[in-house]
Amino acid sequence: MAKLADQMEKITDGVVDGYQKIEDGVVGGYKKIENGVVGGFNKISDKFVDTFLTREGETIEDAKARLAQEQVTREAAAKEAAEKREAEQKARIQASIEASKNAGKRN
Repeated sequence: MAKLADQMEKITDGVVDGYQKIEDGVVGGYKKIENGVVGGFNKISDKFVDTFLTREGETIEDAKARLAQEQVTREAAAKEAAEKREAEQKARIQASIEASKNAGKRN
């Protein structure tokens, strides 16, 4: 019985090792593709920024940092404007509700 258990354990270890090799190959292949795609995108992005978005004497990294900061500023301004519009809309709705309540009353 011990021999059978030993042989089953060897078979199990062999199967697990085989699957581990397959997994390593698949993950390794995926990582290579991912790194190639990301690297290619970054090269294209850097070239675009360098060609169209950098200012005189500005590096690509400086331009990307400037653009990121400008985006943060735009998003903050848009959020502030949306909050202002929402507050104005709430005030108009409240005024309309008050006017409706007072519409039937006589002075």
